[in-house]
Amino acid sequence: MTGLTHLKSFQALELALKLGSLNQAALKLSITPAAVGQRIKSLEEYLGIELLVRGRAGLRPTAELSKAMGHLSRGFEELAKVAEVLDFQRANEIHIAANVDFVKLWLQPRLEVFKKENPNILFCVNGEGDVPRRLGQLDCEISFAEQASDEEGDWIGNEILFRDYLLPISSHENTDRVLRLRKKYKLEGFPLLHLDFYKNDPAAIDWPSWFESYGYRETALNRGFRFQGISAALEAMTSNAGMLVSGLALITHQLDRNEYSLPFPITRGAWTEHAYQAHFPKLARQRPQVKHFRRWLLEQAQHTNEWIMMKLS
Repeated sequence: MTGLTHLKSFQALELALKLGSLNQAALKLSITPAAVGQRIKSLEEYLGIELLVRGRAGLRPTAELSKAMGHLSRGFEELAKVAEVLDFQRANEIHIAANVDFVKLWLQPRLEVFKKENPNILFCVNGEGDVPRRLGQLDCEISFAEQASDEEGDWIGNEILFRDYLLPISSHENTDRVLRLRKKYKLEGFPLLHLDFYKNDPAAIDWPSWFESYGYRETALNRGFRFQGISAALEAMTSNAGMLVSGLALITHQLDRNEYSLPFPITRGAWTEHAYQAHFPKLARQRPQVKHFRRWLLEQAQHTNEWIMMKLS
């Protein structure tokens, strides 16, 4: 095991304990929870001891690890200070971690325009881009999550970009096929695609709940292929593999270009409770380039909100 692998494994371990779960550590590192678990497991195998145990309050260190926790925490605190000093030497760089579908479908197309207008600002998004990934704190983190609020009702630390609006989406060919049908339950036996991305959102709809509200089908409501990511599900949908219940927020440009079809009235959908939101650490907010990007990001998010509201009006 190389020194670099050691460092990555210790980083995953320290974050998992600090945040209380593999999922939260994965979000911080822009990798999957399984990858976080694998990094910790490889370290356990190398050391020959167990490092984590699960408790009611989340993950906690084993007795063996507890003896070293102070050193581990202080070590990453020192690394963070080093990275903080180096940040000021990389004033033109903006490092972002974000949901991969948000990046591919929404951020990247808009970011290309921003970069043409601001050629001196360099980006690293999820470890890729104009400059290599750097050690230390990110400048911006974007996630789809519950909107946490304080006692006064103000959002804690995060800038709310937009909620999503879910409804059936289809290829033009499949929309035409359905519209030609004269039967009452037009989607009976029709191939369906299911998206699990929104499953933790209490307000999110899926095919079974949509059929319950609007009809069109009575049997085999859960039958069909399932997808974790939005992009993969959209690719299957455009290949005529089936219709999909997904969100409008990330695909406003694609709908304007008539790449996808909305087979049913747009009002037959529902808003999510969770939202896409951006977090800018205090230190990053002090830099002019990050301030400029933050203003631009919020403006673009407002355009998305306005687009959806206009379509619903």
